Amino acid sequence: MINSATFDFLKDLAANNNRDWFQANKLRHDVARNNVLEFADELIAKLSKIDPSVSPDLESKSCVMRIYRDVRFSKDKTPYKTNFGAGFSENGKNFKGAGYYLHIHPEHSFLAGGCWMPEADILKAIRQEIDYNGSAFHQIVDNKLFKQYFAKPDTEYKLKTLPKGYLPGHPDIEYLKLKSFTFSHPLTKTELTGPNAIDLVSDGFKQLYPFVAFLRNAAS
Repeated sequence: MINSATFDFLKDLAANNNRDWFQANKLRHDVARNNVLEFADELIAKLSKIDPSVSPDLESKSCVMRIYRDVRFSKDKTPYKTNFGAGFSENGKNFKGAGYYLHIHPEHSFLAGGCWMPEADILKAIRQEIDYNGSAFHQIVDNKLFKQYFAKPDTEYKLKTLPKGYLPGHPDIEYLKLKSFTFSHPLTKTELTGPNAIDLVSDGFKQLYPFVAFLRNAAS
């Protein structure tokens, strides 16, 4: 489970997002990060039984992201993220195709999966796969349990116009407009600090696996 102290650290960091405070509380960060690494280790063991591309020997350090922000091209110059994030795939967090993600935040935690802002060639391949194999795609996204859990795809990144090569009457035009193909599910602090936290997250990833596999097949 994620410890309450981990959430407390993130909440305090959000209120004191500067280097002096962080250095004075570096030990709290290290304890919180180790908590997330241990959680990721347990999650990898579960996920490896769901998705054969994820090795049980995958190291959590290759999945959990650093808390330091890259501020070079950002107007927001605060030096630290106010969440812990972890990406899971064959290559941990370093993947450009489909995979899984866990976001740990005092107020906005969630799990997600799919292909976030893919490169142009992968984006084109995914759209083609939905176009050519729409029935297989809908068997996944229209599954009753899947829809109950995830409802709708994330639409933060979506074209306002038609994607090149597709007509407005296409039955899947709203999916084809997407620039990211991801679904997400919110998680509460109570869920993540509870004794069933690992099972809750791994069950969410299990629901995502057919969708992730479809995207991977499209990009292969």
